Amino acid sequence: MKVALPLLAAAYLTLSACGGSSSANSPATPATGTPSGGGNGQTEAPVNRFAASKGCYALQSPETGQFAVATADGYTLSTAELSSAEGFYMQPSNLGTYLLYTKDEKLLTANTGLTNAGTVTANDAASDDAIWALDISGDNASFIAENSGQQLQVNDNGELVIGEPGSEPNTLFALVPSSGCATYPEMPTGIIGDTYKGQGVNKPIVGFADVHTHMGMSSEMSYAGDVGPSAGGVLYGEVIHRFGVPHALEDCEDFHGPNGSRDANFILDQSTAGGHDTQGWPTFVDWPRRNYLTHQVMYYRWVERAYLAGLRLMVNHGTNIAALCRVGQSYAGRPDADCDDMGVAVKQVQYLYDVQDYIDAQHGGPGKGWYRIVKSPMEAREVINDGKLAVILGVEVAQVLSCGVTFNPDGSETRKCDQDQVDSEIQRLWDLGVRHIYPYHDIDSSLGGTGIFNGSTMNFLNYMDTGRFMTTSECREYPTDEPAVRTPGAEMATAIPGTGSDPLTQAIIESTQGATPTYPPGRRCNARTVTDLGAYTLNALMDRGMVIDIDHAAYHSKDIMLDIAEQRTPVYPMASSHDAHGGLTSDQAVRMLKAGGTIYPYKGNGIKHVEFMEKLKFWREKAGVNTTQVMGLGYGADANGFGGHPGPRGGDSEPVSYPFTLFSGDGWGPQFNNIKPVTVEMLTIPESGKFWHIDETGMSHYGLVADFVEEVRLEGGQEAIDALFNSAEAYVQMWERAYYSANPAP
Repeated sequence: MKVALPLLAAAYLTLSACGGSSSANSPATPATGTPSGGGNGQTEAPVNRFAASKGCYALQSPETGQFAVATADGYTLSTAELSSAEGFYMQPSNLGTYLLYTKDEKLLTANTGLTNAGTVTANDAASDDAIWALDISGDNASFIAENSGQQLQVNDNGELVIGEPGSEPNTLFALVPSSGCATYPEMPTGIIGDTYKGQGVNKPIVGFADVHTHMGMSSEMSYAGDVGPSAGGVLYGEVIHRFGVPHALEDCEDFHGPNGSRDANFILDQSTAGGHDTQGWPTFVDWPRRNYLTHQVMYYRWVERAYLAGLRLMVNHGTNIAALCRVGQSYAGRPDADCDDMGVAVKQVQYLYDVQDYIDAQHGGPGKGWYRIVKSPMEAREVINDGKLAVILGVEVAQVLSCGVTFNPDGSETRKCDQDQVDSEIQRLWDLGVRHIYPYHDIDSSLGGTGIFNGSTMNFLNYMDTGRFMTTSECREYPTDEPAVRTPGAEMATAIPGTGSDPLTQAIIESTQGATPTYPPGRRCNARTVTDLGAYTLNALMDRGMVIDIDHAAYHSKDIMLDIAEQRTPVYPMASSHDAHGGLTSDQAVRMLKAGGTIYPYKGNGIKHVEFMEKLKFWREKAGVNTTQVMGLGYGADANGFGGHPGPRGGDSEPVSYPFTLFSGDGWGPQFNNIKPVTVEMLTIPESGKFWHIDETGMSHYGLVADFVEEVRLEGGQEAIDALFNSAEAYVQMWERAYYSANPAP
């Protein structure tokens, strides 16, 4: 399909994203680079329906003692020898449900169609008929085909069949530990050794933080497969899948078209050629890449690799920009895709609970996974002390709280929300577990003005959503001899950017009679700042104890936001999580740090990270917080956010040499003395030999965060490693200042 408006599709890139393992000691799946399986040492039958996860078992009749064996047509209970029995690898598809993977790499499947109805066979292809709900009662197990509700049974001939529950007496099986099972395909982590736990819940956290990412962005926002895609349908690939990695990251031809012909990436990133090889697991010929923005980069095992390397806190934002999403609908041919900002954000947040359940299922049941959604700073400390990843839910959308605005021809504005709606939406997000929020994001709203960091596409989008191009003013004076997080404002285009030949551009030209704005030369800032409703909203968020992110607010709005925060008792801290889009200058950075806030950059490579550390040291000294606040420097990766990812360091940088060791050796200070080292191998898929070397590819996907840690050590030594591994603690301290100003302390 031909994209309707190349310019707006390109905005996915220029808006820089802003669409913005288990318990380490799990007996079922150790936190290592190789998934367990093929007989992982289990010696007893599972004690509950979750504990069979990744075990190898034979099915035995408790009445006759006979084991199931494969036949030409299916399975019969016909041997008394365990060594002759079929071994089933129990691959969790969700909590309490499984794929039964056979020794010859097939799936036990219930036949519910017209052909062979009622029989059970082994199929090569995964389907919903291959998902079985397991129930454990005493020493016995029973299986229900999830898709049909029929029960696994043994008929008079000893054959495995399915029928209505209770229609046959022989529906119970003993799950007998076996060996020699085929292991279900899975992405490796490439890390050898157990990850670490904390030194105590009241001790400083050792671990790093990614405070801006979009793990809920997926081509399907539900485990069940019935919600639909994010981003209007342009992003391919899933974070989790009931059939595992072969389907979560399979060939994308059905999604992006033959040879990637429907993939918008060549428009989003003009450095890439049109189309691509669509092969996914396990060969991954063309994707994922750091600048292939329309493919999933946060498959859960890639995130697990980062966690095993010390990631201990992650903020996951539900995200959307309605205007961009509508472009995605057109290009992907998905007019049914939801593009309502808050609607999509809420679905993504809800999806993250599915992600938590799925990861729990891989590790033995509820609460046993390494991915834990937390709703208070104390919960974060408890989870991290237990050696797991604390996941904080956030929202970053253009029309936050559904507070869009329409600018009328007479100069007035029609607001799409009021104080009651603001209060109601904040409560809805709070009840969902959201604790981090962006009051502004890329489009002007009833709450105020967005930060300008691109003077053409953002202006166009603003017109589409609000009916008005941006009004600008000179950016106020700021210290030009001091480091800034980001320079305020942008050069503004003086005409509609685009060819004028496509239907949407023509529609805008017609609606404006060709009257497009003109702007003075030089960098311009948004003249729209915090409105009265915006001030009310900021105070309402502070009254709730939400983490407020200053990024994406208009440059002058940031001054007002800091004024409001400083008028509170105690002063309210705020976060800048990914390079302060719209501008953040030295004077504003100092005010943020004095209030106990955090400033983390957009994720670069190791060189860029160490360069930002030098800026942070300057601001901290000027703010006078060197001895009162921990110096933590995390990052905002904006993964899945259409912003791209850092490339290789290149130049004269010391190369990353695989395998390398974390937590021991040069650059690893005394806080790591009680942490066992782990070995990080080059991430390689055994089935295909596909590998990713960070010095060659940069950050192709989130799994290379582990390799980024080594880059930081090589570029900045112990000082940089200390700052990185203090970053989770620094964020939690900031969150505590915000949260406990409004909520009772434990």
